[in-house]
Amino acid sequence: MIAYYNENDKNAAAWLRELIKEKLIAPGEVDERSIEDVLPTELVGYRQCHFFAGIGGWSYALRLAGWPDNKPIWTASCPCQPFSQAGQGKGAADERHLWPPTKWLIDQLRPPKIFGEQVASKDGRQWFAGVRIDLETMGYASGAADLCAASIGAPHIRQRLYWVGDSSGSGLQKRISYNGIQREAGQSQPGQASKLSSGSGRNGWGDNWIDCADGKTRRIEPGISPLAHGIPNRVELIRGYGNAIVPQVAAKFIEVCEELGRFP
Repeated sequence: MIAYYNENDKNAAAWLRELIKEKLIAPGEVDERSIEDVLPTELVGYRQCHFFAGIGGWSYALRLAGWPDNKPIWTASCPCQPFSQAGQGKGAADERHLWPPTKWLIDQLRPPKIFGEQVASKDGRQWFAGVRIDLETMGYASGAADLCAASIGAPHIRQRLYWVGDSSGSGLQKRISYNGIQREAGQSQPGQASKLSSGSGRNGWGDNWIDCADGKTRRIEPGISPLAHGIPNRVELIRGYGNAIVPQVAAKFIEVCEELGRFP
């Protein structure tokens, strides 16, 4: 198998298996254990390793970015609840703070590149500051960008911090570009980065509009029916979508990181 998916939510894991079956994401195996139980020897031989895999957003994003399934990559969008404004505010004291076991696996196997995503709150930025120190201690160039889904034409904001660790990216170490401005890697700027934006405002999201209960009209993605009471598995659908990255944003981030990594 090419890919290893680690996801301990049984419903998301079942979703992953269906996506693999339909060939929408890289072929692979799904492991429902906690990342804390995963041993480095169990990951040897996989070309892709996706931790906290959710419903396969990173694998799909890699394909959108033209990344071959057999090109080595790890992804790790660690749980956001400890650092989310909607959470309990426990930060590193939260049992769902799972960067330490993620770091340990990275340190043991040293994949060439790692992508991830975290909430773009103040606490999320502080989290990445610690992650960046860990990555650079292990020899990775690192950087992050604060991006919103609306930057690629999505009908919602969904502000997130996308980050990368690159063991060979000397160019990435030097700069990440926002709106044509050269900045040191790791310094992120909120808003829409021009190199990451399609500029069209549509980009496949379509012009489907619905009238909402609050009197506002909102656009939705083609083919997605508004969720309502009575739809089977409604809660699990909401949970799956709510925890997912926006693959189109991640894909643009991947493309830019690859472009920056090619230059010294």
